[in-house]
Amino acid sequence: MAIQRLNITEFLNISRQFPILDVRSPGEYMHAHIPSAYSLPLFTDEERKVVGTAYKQESKQIAVKIGLKYFGVKMVQMVEEVEQLIKKLQPKTKEKSSTEFQPNTVLVHCWRGGMRSAGVAWLLDLYGFKVYTLAGGYKGYRNWVLAQFEKEYPFQILGGFTGSGKTEVLKAMLKRASIVIDLEGLAQHKGSAFGSLGLPPQPSQEQFENILANELIKSVTKGNTEGCIDTQKYIWLEDESQRIGAVTIPTVLFKQMRKKSVYFLNIPFESRLDYINIHYGKFEKPLLVNAVIRIKKKLGGLETKTAINFLIEDNTKEAFRVLLQYYDKLYAKSLETNRENVTQLVSKIECEEVNDLVNAQRILSITTQLSH
Repeated sequence: MAIQRLNITEFLNISRQFPILDVRSPGEYMHAHIPSAYSLPLFTDEERKVVGTAYKQESKQIAVKIGLKYFGVKMVQMVEEVEQLIKKLQPKTKEKSSTEFQPNTVLVHCWRGGMRSAGVAWLLDLYGFKVYTLAGGYKGYRNWVLAQFEKEYPFQILGGFTGSGKTEVLKAMLKRASIVIDLEGLAQHKGSAFGSLGLPPQPSQEQFENILANELIKSVTKGNTEGCIDTQKYIWLEDESQRIGAVTIPTVLFKQMRKKSVYFLNIPFESRLDYINIHYGKFEKPLLVNAVIRIKKKLGGLETKTAINFLIEDNTKEAFRVLLQYYDKLYAKSLETNRENVTQLVSKIECEEVNDLVNAQRILSITTQLSH
């Protein structure tokens, strides 16, 4: 079976049916990768370094010979690993495959669509797999990712002071068939100094962008990755700062978000305070104290000391009262920063309390009325 090279659009379209094998080194994969790809490294990180150095300092031929020595002893293992992966995915593959593709089809890519993917593709093709490779490799994929942020999207923004339960409201809207992208979920961070508590490590900036681009296209394209955006389908996002923990929303996309309508959940302070206390008061005291210390310069010395003293006294509610007042001022300022025509863009939705189901239904009812 002949190996076929696909452009990025073709490659991503059929990646919904067949596994993507990323043959770059483990370190390259861990830094960032196509979200659905499996790691099948041709070289270890050290082996890649040796081959690369030989290529630059000696010659392509010497580098290839060194690479073949590493590759030769791994051939059987790589074939068996792909067999096990295909076996694991077989029910899904059979269900989704069309007659155009064989059930033992795999997609292979490396960094630039060069020798690494060519070598692994040759091996898998020789064994009997149907193999497609990605023209331009992962580098071409990254160009595609960045291009997605340049497009115009039908965003609608859910706003509200800290403790409004915005993420939970978005999840409730998702269950009611709304299109939602959870930026904090993708970033593995809730945005504040306490945002990393209870969450796994954040992805790299590059991986965050990869995941975000994937979610954008999945949300609005009409069954393909060619960028045919359905402008009738609104995408709901939470009103975020550009920086979410250690990652940032791409600038061009963030600027677009700041021009979209904001539906602001206006919820009483005490209700939000109770919500914050329930969700964050459960964490260990040292973690909470360290989080307060991280914002000491912005919070101010007196407020920092007051909040920490309340935590030491196990009075988390009063500690969070101090912090919530700070975050309310911060968000009020952020609401207007880099956003023109604030009075026209921001619509306040009066809510009695933090209640994801009730508030989601209220938001959807109001926005449905406005759209008719």
